Amino acid sequence: MLDFKGISVHYGHQDVLSGVTFRVNKGDRVGVVGPNGSGKSTLFKIVLGEMSVDKGELIVEGSPRIGWTRQNPEPDAPEETLLEYSLRGIPGLAEMEAEMSALESDLADPAKMKRYGELQTKFEHLGGYDIETRVKVALGGLGFSTEEFEKPFAAFSGGWRMRAELSRVLASKPDLLLLDEPSNYLDLPAVDWLQKYLKAYDGTLMLISHDRYLLRTLAGIIVEVDAGTATRYEGDLDFYLRERDVRYEHLKAAKENQDRHREQLQRFVDRFRAQATKAAQAQSRQKLIDKIDGERIVLPKRYTNSGRLRLAEPPPSGIEMFRCENLSFSYDGRKNVFSGLEFNISRGDKIALIGYNGLGKTTLMRIVAGTRAPTGGKAVLGHNVVPGYLSQEFAETIPPDLTVYRNAKNVWDAAGGGSEKIFRNQLGAFGFDENDVEKPAGVLSGGEKIRLAFLRLFLAAPNFLLLDEPTTHLDLDGRRLLQDALQKYKGTILLVSHDIDFVRAVATGIIEIGRDGIRQYPGGYDYYCEKKAEQREAPAPAAAEEKPHVAKPTSKELRQMRAAERAKIAPRAKELRKRVAAAEKKIDELQKALDEASAELFNPKPDTDFAEANRKVRTLQFEIDRYTADWEEAATELEELGAQP
Repeated sequence: MLDFKGISVHYGHQDVLSGVTFRVNKGDRVGVVGPNGSGKSTLFKIVLGEMSVDKGELIVEGSPRIGWTRQNPEPDAPEETLLEYSLRGIPGLAEMEAEMSALESDLADPAKMKRYGELQTKFEHLGGYDIETRVKVALGGLGFSTEEFEKPFAAFSGGWRMRAELSRVLASKPDLLLLDEPSNYLDLPAVDWLQKYLKAYDGTLMLISHDRYLLRTLAGIIVEVDAGTATRYEGDLDFYLRERDVRYEHLKAAKENQDRHREQLQRFVDRFRAQATKAAQAQSRQKLIDKIDGERIVLPKRYTNSGRLRLAEPPPSGIEMFRCENLSFSYDGRKNVFSGLEFNISRGDKIALIGYNGLGKTTLMRIVAGTRAPTGGKAVLGHNVVPGYLSQEFAETIPPDLTVYRNAKNVWDAAGGGSEKIFRNQLGAFGFDENDVEKPAGVLSGGEKIRLAFLRLFLAAPNFLLLDEPTTHLDLDGRRLLQDALQKYKGTILLVSHDIDFVRAVATGIIEIGRDGIRQYPGGYDYYCEKKAEQREAPAPAAAEEKPHVAKPTSKELRQMRAAERAKIAPRAKELRKRVAAAEKKIDELQKALDEASAELFNPKPDTDFAEANRKVRTLQFEIDRYTADWEEAATELEELGAQP
């Protein structure tokens, strides 16, 4: 379908792409990966005709309908609604429908009847008859409520406009779908929906993404763009991750041999170029050097610019890190972003905050961080808790006009400071050399900004990390570095992220914020998914069927019907009663053990191990929360079934 042949693109003196050659066949599902700024988006611009090449050519076979998301979507008219905008995903479809409507008034004319038939066939082929259904499904899956379908498109923020643009493209069913970082504008539930939607898409897909969950589940082929080249790997993400390291080792060995050979040639030229008897040989070797320089092996940027991420040992604190009671917040004093929130976070927890955008996740993070005050209820940090807040808007916590050096030095000095040599060593440890430290923070790349943010956190040494979308600007390797650092971190974490693999690897608990409030899950992301699936699959209360024109049942028939209903729900009710009883028994046992452990903690003996006692109390409380959640779930379902506990 797409054949890239020796394509080169230059920006000034910079080679963005050099001799890029690979093929995308019809039906391929290609994940395009590589460091930020390596030229991935340039490939898409070439396919769309938005950029010309300096060398080589792109051959597009057939005339595929291409779907892609525009970066700054605008409505056709100020009053155009969200639904109307989204329905314009297939060019010419609205005009085709209008022409068909005009022809319907005079189908007795054979010429008009023929034209109508042609239009109808094309309209049906393009999916015109069910496009509204597809658009509504896509809008709903990406987080829009049905009430918002008739809202003016111009009234939505940039992030929500990009969601609408994505829904419009998906619903148009293109032959070739180009998606450039589609998860950047999505929350975690929407990413999950998008994955399922794209899984069922039967066209050709090219996906630029750093999201390992999307790449792992959707891409069967990986194209790596790095150091001006593009390499096609005939396998999925895991195959690519293995093979790229093998390829790197081969490249590294070849580069070392090449550099060694060039150095030997250069020494000969430098030594004998001035000697008449050796001039011809020196000139010959100079030609070899020139040839080597034209074929220099370049190592991938991801190995040379990876930097490091570390976190300082968290200072001690109490068991309770944060607690809120009947918490609410409103920006205008009339409409609450959320209300009635109650939850707590204990020392050592690593909690992911999950929910659709617009439900207050970032606002809640700011309240926990202390940068915003609640408008109702209480928000309390625990004893000796030192929060470290990383905002998704870097300028909120990192002044963009200050240099890397000054941004870090201000934190270093506030934390007590120390020798300049030690401070400089810390800058170097996070990948900032003498050429980087005088850069203003505002011009840093996404990976550099996240390293600066974590350097500041390292120097401040908090014990409660608050991370709002920390992976957004990171490539695959940057996300891996961050994930490894957080897994090893011994402090407490509250994070918001749309990267499912990242949440799955880091979070040990989930807090879900929804339109009807908040719910805490005392397990990781897979546990959360299991519980959500159980909730969806739980049988709904039996509804009485309407039977029009049927005689009223007798008393005997009513008794038989009720008996049949009881028999129908009896197995499930029995199972739920067992769960309730088992949970109640376990909670009683754990509560007694907790009382004993707490008594030992508050009335210590000379040989009491406080660390072990604290660990035991926290473990018992976690188990009580887990069994209580199970009890609530089973008891609620019993009540919905109309059965007695």
